[in-house]
Amino acid sequence: MPDGYENRMLRVLDYIHANPAGDLSLDALADVAAMSRFHWHRVFHAMTGETCAQAVRRIRLYRAAEWLTGTDLPAAEIARRVGYPSVQSFGRAFRAGFGLPPVRFREIGAPYAPQLLKRETPLQTYDVVIETAPGRLLAALAHRGPYPTLGATFEKLSAIATARGLWPQVTDRVGVFLDDPAVVSARDLRSFAGLALRDQAALPDDLEPVEIPGGPVARLRHHGPFSGLHAAYGYFFGVWLPQSGREPADQPVHEIYVKTPPEATPEDLVTDICLRLKP
Repeated sequence: MPDGYENRMLRVLDYIHANPAGDLSLDALADVAAMSRFHWHRVFHAMTGETCAQAVRRIRLYRAAEWLTGTDLPAAEIARRVGYPSVQSFGRAFRAGFGLPPVRFREIGAPYAPQLLKRETPLQTYDVVIETAPGRLLAALAHRGPYPTLGATFEKLSAIATARGLWPQVTDRVGVFLDDPAVVSARDLRSFAGLALRDQAALPDDLEPVEIPGGPVARLRHHGPFSGLHAAYGYFFGVWLPQSGREPADQPVHEIYVKTPPEATPEDLVTDICLRLKP
């Protein structure tokens, strides 16, 4: 019996097949899936092993291959039907996908079987707990660029906190991630390095306030180097969330750094990945 997340995945794949020339942007596909743009792409990627953009490209070329071998439609019309602005751009994409130009593909009647979707099976499982978390107000610095470079912004934030004696008011070190690195180029990724402040603490004027609403949250605890977080995210969105029966809220993912360098070795680092849920 398919679950809600599987139905979403199938609905999106059906929509792409039925509308190869339509609006297949990430926002449009998230609407078809009835899920927040913050999280839909992570779920789709983790469940299928391909990004939404890869699925759109693959299905468009598959439909084109069907029409090339099964109809007499001109290549320009097929290009239009699968969403390419010109026969030239279609030809380049088709050759990149099949190793043959469209005309040659039609001449030899090359057979083409649909791709079987296979994702890597997570080698590790993680403990995930659902709890009610309080709202948090972060004193934050905005960061733009690859997520692994967020540490430099945290260093700057740490220096500010030390210089101003803010540490007694700090409860947690928190990273907030607004984009999915599988969708947005590394240089354009947006995030925040933040310090969660105690109630009634005054927010410095030159630090940006970032509010994390309170409510139910799923928390996955990751032990070990930051390089292992990618696998943890894959399990969280590709295995745990679809099986949980819960819906993510329209809020970005955040990470709480429980143990960080230099207080812990890479093997002893502890990071909580937090996903806000709908009640």
